[in-house]
Amino acid sequence: MGRSVPPAIGPGMITRQVRVRARDVVFLKGIVEALEGVAQVFAERGGDLTLAAPRGRERELDSIIDDLCRELGAMRVDEPSETHAAGLSDSGAPALQPAPSPRTTRGPGETS
Repeated sequence: MGRSVPPAIGPGMITRQVRVRARDVVFLKGIVEALEGVAQVFAERGGDLTLAAPRGRERELDSIIDDLCRELGAMRVDEPSETHAAGLSDSGAPALQPAPSPRTTRGPGETS
C-alpha cells in the first residue's frame, strides 16, 4: 500500500482538519456530503480527515464541524482560521483542540 498524500486544495478553498474514531468516518462523510456543496471530505489515514470548502462557506463549515465534534466526541486538529488551515499552530507545531463535549447518544451495544 502506498503512502498517504494530502489532498490538493485549490485557490478560494479553506480547509479544516478533524480527528474522529475510524468507525465514525463513514457517518461524518455521509452527513457532510448530504449538505450539498458545503464541503468535501478527504480521509488521509484512519480517522484523520481534511474537510475543504469554498471560502464563502467557511462559517457554515465551522458550525457543522462544531456540531459533529459534540455529537461524535471528535476533535479539531486545527483552529478555525485561515492562518491555521494547514493544521499548524503559530509555533509550527500541530494545533490540537479538544471537542466541546463527548457524544451523549450511543447506538445499541456501543460503549465509550
